[in-house]
Amino acid sequence: MAGSLGGGDDDGIIAEINVTPFVDVVLVLLVIFMVTSAYIVKAAIQVDLPKAASAGDSVESTLNIVITKEGALLLNGEPTDREKLAAFVRGEVKRAPGTQAVIAADKQVVYGEVAAVIDIVKLGGIKSFALNLERAPKPVR
Repeated sequence: MAGSLGGGDDDGIIAEINVTPFVDVVLVLLVIFMVTSAYIVKAAIQVDLPKAASAGDSVESTLNIVITKEGALLLNGEPTDREKLAAFVRGEVKRAPGTQAVIAADKQVVYGEVAAVIDIVKLGGIKSFALNLERAPKPVR
């Protein structure tokens, strides 16, 4: 009688597939992937951002420029130098005039380095850029 749906016929072939265990495994894998992906993305580039109470939320952008504590320049996660950055910015502005940029620099980076990158971005034709800051608690008055 095992495997039969109705009457007393034991000679039939069992043609049913139980999908419940498969769905359970897929959902568990999905949850694991979702939880670990957030940690993988955040661990990609470590930058100790300065804090400001008036800092806004993160901006979706076309260009992400990072200056690390050691002074290395990264464009969209790839190492670069000032000349390559300037050429890339000009090319992006020609391709998409509404290109935006977000500049993130470690708080130990010399102010002049950040100003030089801002100059490259503005001279390249990007009209809209932002400095990436972490939100700090508002000062008590």
